[in-house]
Amino acid sequence: MAKQKIVVVGAGYAGVAATKFMAKKLKKDDVEITLIDRHSYHTMMTELHEVAGGRVEPEAVQYDLQRLFARKKNVSLVTDTVIGIDKEKKIVKTKLGKYPFDQLIIGMGGEPNDFGTPGVKEHGFTLWSMEDAIKIRKHIEDTVAKAALEPDEATRRAMLTFVVCGSGFTGIEMIGELMEWKNVLAKEHKLRPEEFTLMVVEALPTILNMLDRKDAEKAERFMMKKGIQLKKGAPITEVTADHIVLKDGSQIPTNTLIWTAGVKGTTDAADFGLEAARGQRLYANEFMQAKGYEDKDIYIVGDLVYYEENDDGKPTPQIVQAAEQTAHTAAANIVAKIKNTQKHEFKSNYQGFMVSIGSKWGVANLMDKVHMAGFMAIVMKHIVNLKYFFDMRSGYYMFQYMMHEFFHIKNDRNVTRGHSSRYGNVLWSVPLRVFYGSMWLVEASKKVVGDGSYLNPSSWFGSGSWFTDKVVFPFPWLQEQVTTGASAAGSHAAEATTAATGAAGGATDATATAATHFGFNYTFGENPMPVFEKMPNWFAKIMEFMMPNKDVALFMQKFMTFVEIGIALALIFGLFTWLANAATIGLVVAFCLSGMFYWVNIWFIPVAFALMNGSGRALGLDRWVIPWIQRTAGRWWYGTPRSIYGKDSSN
Repeated sequence: MAKQKIVVVGAGYAGVAATKFMAKKLKKDDVEITLIDRHSYHTMMTELHEVAGGRVEPEAVQYDLQRLFARKKNVSLVTDTVIGIDKEKKIVKTKLGKYPFDQLIIGMGGEPNDFGTPGVKEHGFTLWSMEDAIKIRKHIEDTVAKAALEPDEATRRAMLTFVVCGSGFTGIEMIGELMEWKNVLAKEHKLRPEEFTLMVVEALPTILNMLDRKDAEKAERFMMKKGIQLKKGAPITEVTADHIVLKDGSQIPTNTLIWTAGVKGTTDAADFGLEAARGQRLYANEFMQAKGYEDKDIYIVGDLVYYEENDDGKPTPQIVQAAEQTAHTAAANIVAKIKNTQKHEFKSNYQGFMVSIGSKWGVANLMDKVHMAGFMAIVMKHIVNLKYFFDMRSGYYMFQYMMHEFFHIKNDRNVTRGHSSRYGNVLWSVPLRVFYGSMWLVEASKKVVGDGSYLNPSSWFGSGSWFTDKVVFPFPWLQEQVTTGASAAGSHAAEATTAATGAAGGATDATATAATHFGFNYTFGENPMPVFEKMPNWFAKIMEFMMPNKDVALFMQKFMTFVEIGIALALIFGLFTWLANAATIGLVVAFCLSGMFYWVNIWFIPVAFALMNGSGRALGLDRWVIPWIQRTAGRWWYGTPRSIYGKDSSN
């Protein structure tokens, strides 16, 4: 079979899912997959409200296509706008070129549907793209700033009234962001939060109609408790620059209407000559093949597809789950044709629905069995989003998502109420970091020159250097070897046997003659208590495997000294502080299990955890080294992201 050319139009949820699926399934076949989109990035549409509501920056929901498809040798990326499809010659036409295809997937998505309401296009805002989200955000910031200087109370009230039309997931999540953002804006512009009015206007008598009624009612009660006004059964008939008009003739003064009331298929696909259904969506059969062009291997997926799975007259919903599942069906059928296997019919399997109202509260319905509200619903939403990145095999963006949502957040606007934010001032932990590193350096130096033991206050004097032929680890099997060697020497047998017996018992001479005392600090005259008097059997087996004889033990005690010096220098100079402290915790745990660590020094562990907060970036080498590593590794693994991809761009 000749090389197969597969073209995917649209890098939304459906386009990315289909491309990922085919890139994996066809990696050993002679195929070329071309993904075309007008942007060089994939937008996480379900999180656009966070950008519009000032919670995260745009890059938090923008995912560069080159990073998503890094090292996928059978995928080419093109940044261009599709303007037509020659169905007979099987060519996709763009503004800048032409792309022949053997199989074509059209996943160009949808766009807002204003149902012809007068004034929406001129005076309203939609939330269906990154451009929309940024436009809303800037408008709100500018409007609030002007309102803070407006002397007329009625005008100021109108400027501070924000109305969302539509009570679906997008509308409710948008009003939830405004609910939290208004407090930040009020503080920044010296306004009172009470001066803001937040309102949801819904044409139907109920809200969140894809949710179970009990879950929707919980959401409604929460919003009302937070001061959000809900106007149900109130269609908007006109939008002007300074007010909206409802069906009953009443007016609501406002400078901001965010329209989220409906979705239709994108008008960009209207000229493709494919049969359209209501809402500008394109008909497809159970295999997601375009109606009338099944023999041309043209597939429709995502929000653009119109397919009635059941006999209820309802097409596949315009949600992420449906987008990905239609995409997998189309992609699986393309794979089946190339591999000459059985075709796949579309079978929906929606795992549930969830909606956030702000960053700390939400409702969720999982598989129509598990119902959550509040904190756990938001946790579940984060888990679902992380699973999305896992399914895309993008560890990079999984990490970035956690950074944006949990650690780089401002104004306490996340599920942990800001407690996980890195924006706290970590500069004050620098003295502790330097002291901690100095302590490790002192302990390591004592092992080099002698007169020190492993953090043992009861024998701080006279333990000797670790750079001799004497084994310092108090492990029974090593001391037995020392005893045997000493006996062969003759003159030192008794001394060696005595030393071996004391070490095998897991206690020093001091512990043999005096009772140990539990405590977190050293008290003069007391004999400190080790964390473990004797190694656990399972740990002893590990240690015996790692250090079976004297020669290995001598190497390990020297090696461990250099490790301590390395940790000390890393902490003092703020280099790889997170890794250095993580290594510290691991070492301390190992020494505790070895019977070589005392309760008076157990503070090493919580201090190491505290210093994992990024103090190396506040004042240390990490400020320059870590960004350099990230840039260098990123270029090596992903290449250099571009604003435009084309035939000549390398992935």
